[in-house]
Parts: sequence; C-alpha cells; structure tokens
Amino acid sequence: MNAPVLRYGADYNPDQWLDRPDILVQDIELMQKANVNVVSLGIFAWATLEPEEGRYNLDWMAEIIDKLYAAGVSVDLATPSGARPAWLARQYPEVLRVNADRKRILFGERHNHCYTSPVYREKVKQINQQLARRFGRHPGVIMWHLSNEYGGECHCPLCQQAFRDWLKARYGTIEAVNRAWNTKFWSHDYPDFDAIESPAPHGEHSVHGLKLDWKRFVSHQTIDFMKWERDCVREIVPDAKVCTNMMYFYDGIDYFDMAKALDLATWDAYPTWHKPTETIEQTALDTGFMHDLIYSVKGQPFWLMENCPGPTNWQPVSKVKKPGVNLFAGMQTVAHGGDGVLFFQWRQARGSSEKFHASMVSHDCREDNRIFMECAALGRTLREISAGVAGTPRARQAAIVYDWSNKWALEDAQGPRNKGLSYKHELLRHYAGLSRNGIDVQMVDQNGDLTGYALVVAPMLYLLREDFAQKLRDFVAQGGTLVMTYWSGVVNETDLCYLGDAPHMLTDVLGVRRTEIDALYDGESRRCTALDAALPQAANGTLLCEVAALEGARPLMVYDEDFFAGAPAVTVNAFGSGKAYYVATRFEEAFYTPFYAQVIKGVLTPCWPAPLPDDVLASRRGDLIFLQNARSTPVHIDGVTIAPYAAAIYRQTDGKPELLYNQPAFTWSPVK
Repeated sequence: MNAPVLRYGADYNPDQWLDRPDILVQDIELMQKANVNVVSLGIFAWATLEPEEGRYNLDWMAEIIDKLYAAGVSVDLATPSGARPAWLARQYPEVLRVNADRKRILFGERHNHCYTSPVYREKVKQINQQLARRFGRHPGVIMWHLSNEYGGECHCPLCQQAFRDWLKARYGTIEAVNRAWNTKFWSHDYPDFDAIESPAPHGEHSVHGLKLDWKRFVSHQTIDFMKWERDCVREIVPDAKVCTNMMYFYDGIDYFDMAKALDLATWDAYPTWHKPTETIEQTALDTGFMHDLIYSVKGQPFWLMENCPGPTNWQPVSKVKKPGVNLFAGMQTVAHGGDGVLFFQWRQARGSSEKFHASMVSHDCREDNRIFMECAALGRTLREISAGVAGTPRARQAAIVYDWSNKWALEDAQGPRNKGLSYKHELLRHYAGLSRNGIDVQMVDQNGDLTGYALVVAPMLYLLREDFAQKLRDFVAQGGTLVMTYWSGVVNETDLCYLGDAPHMLTDVLGVRRTEIDALYDGESRRCTALDAALPQAANGTLLCEVAALEGARPLMVYDEDFFAGAPAVTVNAFGSGKAYYVATRFEEAFYTPFYAQVIKGVLTPCWPAPLPDDVLASRRGDLIFLQNARSTPVHIDGVTIAPYAAAIYRQTDGKPELLYNQPAFTWSPVK
C-alpha cells in the first residue's frame, strides 16, 4: 500500500478553456511549479460532457486526465449533478424544484433539481456510469467527488409523497404522528397521512414536530440521492472511493449521517479574514471548529476541498488576504487533521458570477503574481512535511456535542428568546476556551461514542434524547467530566416538553434544577461574581439567564443583580467517580478561557507544556504539535522564532517537544 501523502491543488475546469489549447498547456506547467498533486475535475461540466440527451463527449476529459497523470497530478473526478444542462430542464420539467410556496422554479443557478424525481435520478445514473466506464480504472483517478455542495429542498408532489412514506416508516400510524407532534393543540389532528403537507408560508408552519421532521426528511432525502450517485458509480467500479464537499455550519443536512456513506469527509472554507471586529486568531478559531467537526464526522483525516487563495467575490466585502495568511490557513488545515488542501479554483474564470473570485492563477496568468507565489510556497511546505504528517490521526481529549436535530429544534423553539439564539455562537465560545488552553477538540452528536474522552461539553442541549442522557450519566459516573449549560434537557426527540425537573434525567448528575429562565434584550447583561478564586472575579451573563436551585452542587459563581441575585450562575457537582459543571448563562467570550483552565486541571494535559503568548494556537496530530503564530509580527517561544502567520512543528519526545520544522516567512513586496 502506498504511504499517505498530503494532497494539494484546486478545482480545475478545463471545459471553460477548450478553445484555448495554449492555456491548457500552460496549466500543466504552472501546476508543477506550484507543487500541485491533485485537482477536482468536471464538477460543473455536464453540458460539455453531454451537450444533448444521449450524446456524450468525453474525449476532451480523457486527454486532460492523461496529461495530468503524466505530470504527476491525480484526479478527484466529479459527478456533474450539481448543475444540470438546459436541455434536461426543458425536456423534463419535473426535475426542477418546487419552493415552499409551491411554485416550480425556472432553470438556472445550481442545485435546481429534485432529489426525489425518478427522471433526474435516471439521467444522473446515465452520465455517472458513462464517466465510470471510461475513467473508473484510470490510475490517475484516485477519488470520486459526488456532486458539489449538496443542499436545498423541494416541495413538489413527488417529495410530498416521499415525506409521507418516510413518516409512515418512522412512526407506523397516523395516531403516533399526532401524539409525537402534539397536534391536538389548535385542533390540528391529521386524519391520515395524505393530509400531511410539508411546511409552507401559506399553510402549516407552527407545528414544531412537523417542521423538525421535515428537516430530518430533507436531510435523509439528500443523503439518499447522494447514495444513489455513489452506487451508480460503484455498479461499474466497485472499489471506487467517494467524497463530497460539506459546507460551513450548514443547516440543511446532518453531516454525521451523511459521512457514514462516504470514504472521505471534505468541506469548503471561506472565512472572512481581516474583519474590523475580529482578529486573525478569532477567525482561525471559528475555522478550526469546522475543521474539527469535519474530522469528527468520520473520525479520520479529511480534505479541505475548497478555500480561496485571495478575495472571494460574493462576500459583502471581498477582502484580500494579507501576505502569509494563505499559508497560515493551509497549515491550520493540516494541524487539525487535514490531509488535503485545495482551492476554488485553479484558474480565474473570464465571465459569469465568479469571474472576480480569486484563484491560484489570476487573469494576468503571471508566475510572479503574489497569490500564485504564496500558493506555490504553501505547496512546497506541504510537500516538505508530508511524510511525517499525512495520515496521522488525532487523539481524543475533549468532545463538544454538536447535534443537528438539537439545532433544528432549538432555533425553532419560539421561546424564551426568538432573536439571536445562536447555537453556533454558544458552541464557539466553549470551543475557543478549550483551544486557547491547548486542548484538542472533536465533536459528537447524540449517536456518538463518548469512549476515550475525558471531557464532554454539551452546550444548549435543548433537545435531549433519553438514550443520550443515559450516556452522559454513565460517562460522569465512570469518571468523566461534563460541562452542561442553560436551556438543556428541555424537550424529547419530537420536540415535546419533558414533564418534571429539568434538565431531564440529569438534575442529580448536575446537582441543580432549573426553576426559571429570563431572556435579556440586546445590550442587557447581568453581573455575576466569583466564589472561586480560579475564575474571573466578575463576568457578565447575557442572552439568557437561567435561575437554578441547588440540589447538592457547589456554586462557583452567583448572579449579583436582579431578582435572582445570589442564585448560582456556575456550579460543580460530584457524581459517581466524575464531576459535572453547569453554566447557567451565556457569558462574554473572555470568561471561557479561565473557566476551562480550571475545568481541565487534573483532567487533561494541554498539548504545549507552558502557557503560550496570546494569538499563538496549539494543536496536535498524533505525537506532532503544531504552534501557529496568528500575529503579523514574529513571536519567540523557548528560543524559537516563529515568523508572522507561520507555524512550527514539534514532536513530543519523553515529555519534551523537539522542533522538527519551522516554516519560513513568506516575503513579498509590491515595490521592485
């Protein structure tokens, strides 16, 4: 078996340049200079591959794959279903999606197709199998890229019936559906499955159980379509390896579920660097969360399938990456378990919606273009470190519970606050607190295995399944440390409120029970005071303030104002061989780093043996430690100078880090 290598490259769209053979020749030469060893090919090429129904044009792709392979560039070959050709929409209108308002949309854009449509599935099968027969055994094709950024929903009659069938399989009887959704409220009992419609702006949109199950169905149907694509390819190439590109905090698909059908998890990252409200370190922490989530959905190294080497064109302000930040972002991917770093795209398009989206090769086609030079430097770095890094797994230290059903239910709860109740921002506060203490984080959902983690953090676990509550009980009883927050353990898996003390099944584990919860207006806060010297002397609670009664827990902080002054804001409780913390409000961001410094004492060992300067991030892969400088100036650590936006890699040897690699600074000047 070949040793794993770090993959580096971009989306490649030669179908846009078939009238310019000189460009295609130049592409190969520049790829070699940039140290590219993989490209994603054919993602949006259906109209070129099948210009009219049943007439296939694959010779151009064969020539491209052969030339890439000869130049040492492998191919991640795409199925082209993400953007169907005009002839398909014209001849088979049923493939076009229907919006929630029940209007069928026109041909255009991307992912304008129905995942349920038998016609669309058959046409996708035909083109996928043409590609599989022609290229499935080509030695240069190392991966199959299923579609592109799956997403969206369809409300057509075909999808309505598929939804009803899905509900029948899930619940069995209409009576069970009515009980699960509490449809007696507002006299909404359904007499039979045929009466059920998907949520609509001019119809039903207040039954939370219906809306939650519709989201589950859309996720299921999208994944089912993806499996169809995968199986069409594997019918011809049984050992084909498949991936698809996931998206930043995407709401519409449960990625833990999707990942089960894939060989490799990948995602597309488009951070907005250099925002005036955010430091490089803060942007990196936000991106790091997603890296860790995508690693976690399969528990193995992933690829960053798309990122941008310069400014995007579609963000509100398309900011240029300052010199070195592109290198920083690429190295962060690797530090968090990435085995592939790819850009969208290789060569800037001449027209249409993304013609000003930065690419590795710009419109000027020059090698001395700053973006190309920095991309080449990143490729060189990845080639140099590949042998010791590629394939290296990450150890389990701390897990944050990220659950799609919980997110869907929480953000549709209609109380106690209907504005700005961001699950994402709550998660990121805890993630940043752990990361700034040098703790590696992975994510689990409520189907996840907690074995091997020393710490589990469950922020805003509003929808709590009883089987997962039991997992948390067992985890703490057997010696684990749990951190849980306000507004947890409220409803079951169909969004019905639990009766009795809350958080459901966990009041004895936490040593507290919820009595009330107060929503604060924007700009409001409630001062809290520490009873434990290790925590900040004072901190402000925001958004929601839960009033809890002590049931054996020890208070670490208390509210210092309002009618609930003196009530616990942070507690800790011993349970079995472990302990459980409860955080009863959303604190400002500065609270979480000292809080987690206290939580991890005696529980987890940071990956760096001493406190690090601000804006230096540490993470670990196997016995390798990555230190990344998020500053625009050098930083000095234990006699080693790390250049601006650069990384140093160490190996943990007998308890002492040994320097293996110190990334050189990227230098460039606009003045010649």
